[in-house]
Amino acid sequence: MFQDRTLTCRECGDQFGFSAGEQEFFAAKGLENDPQRCAGCRAEARKNRAVGAPREYHAAVCARCSQQAMVPFAPRNDRPVYCSSCYDVVRLESARPTTSVGV
Repeated sequence: MFQDRTLTCRECGDQFGFSAGEQEFFAAKGLENDPQRCAGCRAEARKNRAVGAPREYHAAVCARCSQQAMVPFAPRNDRPVYCSSCYDVVRLESARPTTSVGV
């Protein structure tokens, strides 16, 4: 079902392997997205978080209220970005159980 694949690191641009075993592990953990960084860049990012290095923030426009927001990730065009207030509302709305009317 899974096959070894080669991915490109978003940090350094090097190619790295994403083995069938790793893909199976990701699927078992419920992770849907492929890794974006090679092992070296992941280790470097982990080290920076551990020593309290400041995070890099990016400007974005909130998909809900259209106000400017600063987010700790590089926004992509294929997914909505929310400001802190709208993110809380969207998260609560998605956590509410949906009720279906039975006949």
